[in-house]
Amino acid sequence: MKALVLTSVDGAIEFKETNDPLPTPGEVLIRLAAAALNRRDFWITRGGYPKIEAPCILGSDGAGIVEKAGEGVDPSLVGKEVLINPSLQWGSDQLVQGPDFRILGMPDNGTFAEYISVPVQQITEKPSHLTHHEAAALPLAGLTAYRALFSQGKLKPEESILITGIGGGVATIALKMAHAAGARVFVSSSCEHKISQAITLGASSGANYTNEKWSDAFLSENGHVDMILDGAAGAHFDDLLPLVRPGGRVVSYGGTAGPSVTFPVRYHFWNQLKLIGSTMGSPSDFAEMISFVKTHELKPVIHSISALAEGASLISSMETSEQFGKLVMEIS
Repeated sequence: MKALVLTSVDGAIEFKETNDPLPTPGEVLIRLAAAALNRRDFWITRGGYPKIEAPCILGSDGAGIVEKAGEGVDPSLVGKEVLINPSLQWGSDQLVQGPDFRILGMPDNGTFAEYISVPVQQITEKPSHLTHHEAAALPLAGLTAYRALFSQGKLKPEESILITGIGGGVATIALKMAHAAGARVFVSSSCEHKISQAITLGASSGANYTNEKWSDAFLSENGHVDMILDGAAGAHFDDLLPLVRPGGRVVSYGGTAGPSVTFPVRYHFWNQLKLIGSTMGSPSDFAEMISFVKTHELKPVIHSISALAEGASLISSMETSEQFGKLVMEIS
């Protein structure tokens, strides 16, 4: 089969012929119809991800059709349209992942291929309102957003939330989820056109964090928010806490703008803010996310659809963060 393979720990990737996978006991073989990129794929190819192993097929998100059932798997699954939960071996504690937790697509072979074999418990029937492209764009971003918003952030209807870095895959589906849940949603970005796009998806308004004294302007126009969802961290993190009401919370799910932050600790403790971390999600988070998506008929935002053979250049294009929504690759 053809696959996009990480060929060295230095980040070299190659579209090449590789062996077809075979399902072991408890697994299913999926003929992939589509896969989607995540920021994780970019960082792996830049050497900015821990414990990189090669060779390995990249890709955490995918959707397709079950082609073969391994020993011990219900054969009636063959022919089913499914998507893949990329959160592997979460563990028994809903509060935190266990020591064997990992994400599909390094070190385990991932979805940037014509076929993949995964444990049967990792598949879910594709929601009927989603195309294969949309289903492939959902798993990692949808799971991350759902856990951060609801399992960790406890977002409630009529609360207000600021989602930073709108345009990224997690941020865009988080916007749709928060809006569907009845929250009042604000966004931030360095791009005015991304703010405008977010407003068409349900955001009340947005702020350009490159503007001078942007946080003061935000407070003047909108007041304090109940919650902030942030996946960037970096140099602008210290602007965020003063935007949260006393007793509010900040949920952090990533650090794409840098791992270190300036932290206004007095504002944090004096206003009794809750600073909450969130990573991926548990099997129950994934099941609840799928149910939420079905109930509200949510669809991930797709920026573009390309061929799998263009995957290497597509990953490189993420360096400028110009996309709004997910980058999807058609496979079959």
